[in-house]
Amino acid sequence: MSDQQPKNPHDLPDASGIPIGILGGTGDQGKGLARRFALAGHRVTIGSRKADRAQAAADDLIAGDPDAGLRVSGAENPVAAGESDVVIVAVPWEGHKATLESLRDELAGKIVVDCVNPLGFEKGKGAFALPVEEGSAAEQAAAVLPDSRVVAAFHHVSAKLLLDPAVGEMELDVLVLGGDREATDLVQALAGRIPGMRGVYGGRLHNAGQVEAFTANLISMNRRYKAHAGLRITDV
Repeated sequence: MSDQQPKNPHDLPDASGIPIGILGGTGDQGKGLARRFALAGHRVTIGSRKADRAQAAADDLIAGDPDAGLRVSGAENPVAAGESDVVIVAVPWEGHKATLESLRDELAGKIVVDCVNPLGFEKGKGAFALPVEEGSAAEQAAAVLPDSRVVAAFHHVSAKLLLDPAVGEMELDVLVLGGDREATDLVQALAGRIPGMRGVYGGRLHNAGQVEAFTANLISMNRRYKAHAGLRITDV
């Protein structure tokens, strides 16, 4: 029997100062995460297929908080991926696989955080989960990026709340999934850099499908109650 004590799951690394890239950062979800991480003191590079579009999104965030000293810039996706230690994937599902395939070299060796929800929308029925051959968007990312450390997280965070300057604290838990303990611990710590938010380990990557699909349920809740519901995990 080993004398080594099991690691306390609440002991997380120091994630301050880590440069973050956000692919699809011109959309509301990516832009909102960029804003919150920049407010937490991180250098954030917003990525897009067009550098001018990415820079416009960065300029918009800086103008929205002129006294915060936000370190946000915009660049084409390869540059955003290459100059960041942690890269968040927030692209539309339709372009998910092609975008990652085109950035395989730039993302090699990096922690890649996939927050994409493969959803469809039907009038009169609302949002529903789409089937994914690999099982989930995160598993597709892992298949496309064999040299990256893929983690699933930030699926259930309201873009509207992320972008709202009147919302000081997010007040929700982020489920973090993956098989690389060091990577999931770091992403949990990054979630905790945003006031009110907490990262909670949610299982290995093959459990990401139901987490992504649950976003459809949250959308239904939000429409019924005119809210911006998130998740809180009890007794952890």
